[in-house]
Amino acid sequence: MLTRWVSEDLGFKGSAIASASSDASFRRYFRVTRGGDSFIVMDAPPDKEDLAPFVEVGRILRSIGVNVPVVLARDSKRGLLLLTDLGTELYLDALREPARVDRLYGDALLALREIQTADSGLSAHLPRYSHTLLMREMELMPEWFLARHLGLRVSGQQRQMLDELFTVLVEAAASQPAAFVHRDYHSRNLLVTAQDNPGILDFQDAVWGPVTYDLVSLLKDCYVAWPAQRVRTWVLEYRESLLERGFDAGSPAQFLRGFDLIGLQRHIKVLGIFCRLYYRDGKPGYLKDLPRVLDYVREAAALYPETAAFADFIAAHIDAHFVEATLRVTT
Repeated sequence: MLTRWVSEDLGFKGSAIASASSDASFRRYFRVTRGGDSFIVMDAPPDKEDLAPFVEVGRILRSIGVNVPVVLARDSKRGLLLLTDLGTELYLDALREPARVDRLYGDALLALREIQTADSGLSAHLPRYSHTLLMREMELMPEWFLARHLGLRVSGQQRQMLDELFTVLVEAAASQPAAFVHRDYHSRNLLVTAQDNPGILDFQDAVWGPVTYDLVSLLKDCYVAWPAQRVRTWVLEYRESLLERGFDAGSPAQFLRGFDLIGLQRHIKVLGIFCRLYYRDGKPGYLKDLPRVLDYVREAAALYPETAAFADFIAAHIDAHFVEATLRVTT
């Protein structure tokens, strides 16, 4: 179907089609080359994915002036989009070169600030990062990480501890200033480009929510980690840059607390998602990143009295089972 659409409907006969990437959803991406030109085709099965949010959020981001793919052709019935090709070098690969790290993060943070402070009026119409959505995300962790991956049976008292933790994290999210939230603004969704760096991908799930959420996605990336002090410096510098644009980001302590707690919410969710991708969807590649994500969760939970009980739970009940589960799925 995809080949026929490209060759016949778009008139790209004789072009080469090769897999470009896939992601954690049902979407797949293909690179189409014809002569010296290249394009990307997104294949999003219409019974599982909706093209409309990608198109709409892309329109919002282009109006702000950041670098996202342009939709060149669309077949909603078959779930196909033809997009401009932003290149092949992921941030994740480029960040392996220490000399490039500060410049790449500088570009990504400038683009994020533009997204979060541009006065387009369009972003405020995005879906809200609601109490229900935040809770639903965190519930993936008990189901897929604790029960399915670790084989842990949670007692009534432990379930109460989780409920109280989740309530704290949702209330902390609601107390933050709101802005555009990409939801996956990290090194596998950012491309190194010669102009208007970075190229930004996978933005279709954007919402209006806590201002530090994307900052966590970028600086406490599930695929690459940095020393805590370096992250803290980046976070506080970003707060200052928001203030320069007239965005009320609160005090340094408030901003850091918001960053830490929404990071805990995000990484609790990711523990569940990565395990679901393995057990339900047959995608084992994400399991290798679980230790890094669990480290983020453990460290953030230990920072505040209202989340410390979860840090204790990790030490007492998760750590030993995690080692066993890791051996089970890798041998």
